[in-house]
Amino acid sequence: MQDYIIRALDEDKCIRVFIASTTNLVEKARKIHNTTPTTTAALGRVLTSASLMGIMLKGDNDKLTLQFRGNGPVRSILAVANNNVNVKGYISDPNVDLPIRDDGKLDVGGAVGNNGKVIVIRDYGLKEPYVGQSNLVNGEIGEDLTQYFAASEQQPSAVSLGVLIDKDLSVKASGGFIVQVLPNIPEDKLTKLEKTISEISSISKYIDDGYKPEDILREVFSDFNMKVTDTQKVNFSCDCSKERMKEALISLGEKEIKEIIQQDEKAELVCHFCNTKYNFKKGELQELIKNMKE
Repeated sequence: MQDYIIRALDEDKCIRVFIASTTNLVEKARKIHNTTPTTTAALGRVLTSASLMGIMLKGDNDKLTLQFRGNGPVRSILAVANNNVNVKGYISDPNVDLPIRDDGKLDVGGAVGNNGKVIVIRDYGLKEPYVGQSNLVNGEIGEDLTQYFAASEQQPSAVSLGVLIDKDLSVKASGGFIVQVLPNIPEDKLTKLEKTISEISSISKYIDDGYKPEDILREVFSDFNMKVTDTQKVNFSCDCSKERMKEALISLGEKEIKEIIQQDEKAELVCHFCNTKYNFKKGELQELIKNMKE
């Protein structure tokens, strides 16, 4: 089934819900980065989060970067999404694998760490991008993002994310949701919503059981008369190219490119996001230096 996200609004326009199914997205990332179960879950939750935040972008050229930097062994996870919900991401150390927690769940918090930052960069094509950040809560991603929305954007939100790993270590199910309340919400409705959210079982279990985002909306938020206002496909998509890698080489400067020619007579650059390799022969490197002088 194609991954996708729905956006929904209640009839009083005081609750908005974003629900994503991201099984294929996370499985593709797992294959690209050769992640362990722990890092598959960690990277998967961040990719799902970026997807959910990507659909919130309005402009055609808007771009969102979401980064988690922690004191855990994976160090950093980064994902980028645009408003068409084309998403890419990577994890600094995909080989980290921690023992299963006592409750039977993967130890994403242990891998990410509980001391660090959530950083969100929204690039609207203006001179300066919007940058927001907050402290990590527990490294489990969902709670950290909930804290980010409250502390950095003053937006009361609830975030739930889940990645279910199969026996063959592939991604069996993955998804997530973000619920946000607007200032005009009545107190009794807010109390009812908080109770509903507290009773929600695993989002990945819903998806594994065959629920689509619309099914989850009907099942979980049946008391709130929600209406789907937008649907968007989600894809793992990297926009790297040899031209962009040329720019990266040029940024090293003439001296360093000459040293590469003397030592190796060639250069190989690898994209962090999709692991595509770009090779530059000696003649191409010499041409770069020539163009830099012109």
